[in-house]
Amino acid sequence: MTAQAGTSVPWLRISVVIPALNEARNLPHVFARLPQDVHEVIVVDGLSVDDTIAVARQLRPDVRIVMQNRRGKGNALACGFAAATGDIIAMIDADGSADPAEIPLFVQALIDGAEFAKGTRFSTGGGSDDITRLRALGNRALVGFVNLCHGSHYTDLCYGYNAFWRRLVPLLGLDAHSPAPPNGGRLWGDGFEVETLIHLRVAAAGLAVTEVPSFEHSRIHGVSNLNAAQDGFRVLRTILAELRRSHRRRRGGRALTAPVVAAAGAPAEIAPEPTSLAAGRSGDWDPDLTSRAVE
Repeated sequence: MTAQAGTSVPWLRISVVIPALNEARNLPHVFARLPQDVHEVIVVDGLSVDDTIAVARQLRPDVRIVMQNRRGKGNALACGFAAATGDIIAMIDADGSADPAEIPLFVQALIDGAEFAKGTRFSTGGGSDDITRLRALGNRALVGFVNLCHGSHYTDLCYGYNAFWRRLVPLLGLDAHSPAPPNGGRLWGDGFEVETLIHLRVAAAGLAVTEVPSFEHSRIHGVSNLNAAQDGFRVLRTILAELRRSHRRRRGGRALTAPVVAAAGAPAEIAPEPTSLAAGRSGDWDPDLTSRAVE
């Protein structure tokens, strides 16, 4: 997407990062809603066993396919962020729940002075076809706790539709280069907790945040892995772990930016020949609560 941003920043390049695992049936809808003039579309594949890669290339020949180096949505996003070359990164899901046509609203928030444009389903103009009353109540309680701790003004904590200036990627502290742990587990932030983790680190760093009303649609194809009780526990665990991390860094006199892992080269990008593969379970990121924290 090319955006006019006044005389000081006349052109902006927008990178759209889409983590995908067995989303071949959903990608046509997502790609059809993308603004026509985005700088690049990066699909980060989690070893899909359907035609996700082939469909992405058929729909958009210039798509960049990046293979994540560990497991989980968080790792997929980290790899996509590391590969992005635009001025702004927009992160959206591949299941059709987020509307790519809303990207210009996020970009405008950044042009208007925000450092981080954060999607919310709980402000005027936002909404959801997918959230239950229990999940909404849980969000209200958890976001209230976070706002109390950080002095932030969030209305939504767990929504993964965001955009931000690419220069902020090191601050997020997402590791895109370390190999998977030998026990087959994950590093801290590799799983679904990544969206909460990002919002917490942005709040802890005191960045200028603008919430952008967004509507969450139901997944088009496939089965959601959401579980209100398990997900609520995971979010609470993430909040407590990140609060401890922030307090340790303050006591140690360190900046709140996460340590940057020395790059061992960009995440692997491939240009495969399309092949006919067996259908996989759409959106199944192999949930696994086992992870180890790294500082």
